[in-house]
Amino acid sequence: MMEKDNNKEFEDFVAQAFDFARNNDKESLEIMLNAGMSVDLANHKGDTLLMLASYHNSLEVAQMLLERGAEVDKKNDRAQTPLAGVCFKGYYQMAELLLKYNANPDEDNGMGLTPINCAIMFQRKDILNLLLKYSKKELGIFQKIGYFFMKFRKNKIKNNS
Repeated sequence: MMEKDNNKEFEDFVAQAFDFARNNDKESLEIMLNAGMSVDLANHKGDTLLMLASYHNSLEVAQMLLERGAEVDKKNDRAQTPLAGVCFKGYYQMAELLLKYNANPDEDNGMGLTPINCAIMFQRKDILNLLLKYSKKELGIFQKIGYFFMKFRKNKIKNNS
């Protein structure tokens, strides 16, 4: 019985760390990390503390995790990186931070989906322009088409206003 109680307490403790990452509670998470918790701790979906902080735009927590050596391109169970999630959500400052710590804008999830493709797909023009500054590859033909239509669509919306 005692072991079952300890496991539940440990699960609650770990869940709290993920909540701190999501909610930008740097001070509380820092206490846990200082006590020995892994900076690359991942949940049952493979989402690391950095993935959750990035996806929820918790800038201070993400900065602290990166300063402590969190793996910037660590993929979750769906082979997504923190940067790809940020491109989906549209968090420019978080994208800047991840790129500053060498996130790869060309990292493929195994099915051809890169952060650059996410930025194109979700019409994140500012983030796309930022990613292109860090990319080591030229845009492929489909990426160029997507980028063209993104620019065309934005201009069309402005002209119809």
